[in-house]
Amino acid sequence: MGAKTVGPPAHNGGMAPNPFRRRRARAAGSPSAEQRTERVPRPDPSTTPIASDPTLREPAPDPSSGPRKLTVTRVAVHRTRELTGRAVGLFRRAATADGADGSGLTALTYATMFTYALDAAVAVALANTLFFAAATAESTANVALYLAITVAPFALVAPVIGPMLDRLQRGRRIAMAVSCAGRAVLAVVLVFHLDTWVLYPAALGILVLSKSFLVLKAAVTPRVLPSSITLATTNSRLTTFGMAAGGVAGAVAAGAAWAFGSPGALWWTAALGVAGAVLCLRIPRWVESTAGEVPAAVPAARPGARRGKVPATRSVLVALWGTGAVRVLTGFLTLFVAFVVKAGTEQAGGDPTRQVLVIGVVGAAAGAGLFLGNAIGARSRFDRVEPVVLTAAGAAVLAAAGAALLPGVPAAVVVALIASTASALAKVCLDAVIQRDLPEHARASAFGRSETVLQLAWVLGGAIGVLAPHDTFRTGFLIAAGVIAVFALQSVMVRRGGTLVPGLGARTAPQPTAAMH
Repeated sequence: MGAKTVGPPAHNGGMAPNPFRRRRARAAGSPSAEQRTERVPRPDPSTTPIASDPTLREPAPDPSSGPRKLTVTRVAVHRTRELTGRAVGLFRRAATADGADGSGLTALTYATMFTYALDAAVAVALANTLFFAAATAESTANVALYLAITVAPFALVAPVIGPMLDRLQRGRRIAMAVSCAGRAVLAVVLVFHLDTWVLYPAALGILVLSKSFLVLKAAVTPRVLPSSITLATTNSRLTTFGMAAGGVAGAVAAGAAWAFGSPGALWWTAALGVAGAVLCLRIPRWVESTAGEVPAAVPAARPGARRGKVPATRSVLVALWGTGAVRVLTGFLTLFVAFVVKAGTEQAGGDPTRQVLVIGVVGAAAGAGLFLGNAIGARSRFDRVEPVVLTAAGAAVLAAAGAALLPGVPAAVVVALIASTASALAKVCLDAVIQRDLPEHARASAFGRSETVLQLAWVLGGAIGVLAPHDTFRTGFLIAAGVIAVFALQSVMVRRGGTLVPGLGARTAPQPTAAMH
């Protein structure tokens, strides 16, 4: 038997297909590369989208103009525009974060920035006058005048302006705009009366209008509060934006004062006031107050008080005493350090420039602390504000005691940083607890009275700084630490239901209800 051939199954009548024949057939029937090139239709240039649409065509280069040269100036301009665009975009995202644009908080932020800018511009414009130069401890009489003027606005804000703003119905936006516009008008008045007696009433009016704006701002903040952040965070955010705007406006005012004197800075202040008034009117209408408002009783409601008073809660009193403790330290540092450095400079017969330098370093530390405290508050959620306030008061006591044990300028700088940071955190917590625990119709009065108490604490610290011995840092800081410890201990006692001073404790402690929020 012959051998069988093993292969693929036969097809087409048993005949096996020849693969070589199939390849030759395909090669014979397929077009060549030249034929494929000829058969593919080429597009008509006139029918392409770029040719048919004139807007998509690239402009023909102008032979008369040469290539654009890349110079250092053009690169710097381009880079500046790029960085400015990024900064503006970052600012807008921060101002509208957490739903602030929809709630109305962004509009309030812009208005708050301009009121801080106004205050900074006024401070720069009047820096060389007796009104603000008293803070540099040139003489005891000037310092006494300075302390009296800082308290004077609150003599109107607490008993008069606060209750008046409480009774204000559907007009808080207009009142805030009037505050900015009034400061603009008084700035123009000061341009022509810097060297006359009109300086003091005009400057006092600017301070009163500034404090009135802050009271109104704190009263309307809960109405623009986004649902995703707390009141303490919102207050810190507003203060942080305001301080940044104040720094920029103060720098511009300093440049105007250097070029044109104090009148130049005052004209800049007037322009800021007009812009601030316009921004206040752009705040949403729902921030305006409703009818049925009654004043708040701060620090507490007395038995048998006039009907309609809203008593301060225990949390409000705890925050008020704790924040007051920190304010005593900040007021003490403002004047005591200047007097001690001045006394040391006179005894050593040194250059008075050292006094200005030391005061500038301490002031810079205080400014950094304020910014740091508000930045921390803007990034934190303080669901319970009482522990934060008590911690700030304890930090103030420890800082003053540490400066008494280790006296010197470096210790004073550290204390200024700690005191300013603690003051910023405690203040935003105090505002938050007032906004949380007191009904809306009593907030303006409560803010006016609380600001008065805090300013009195600041003046008490300043008075200690003036009356304490100035030959060394140790004695003054020791006295200040004792007074601050009393305030802090009173805050702890009030939280526990007691009091160190009869009549200044919590007589009633109602819990916040749904109607209060």
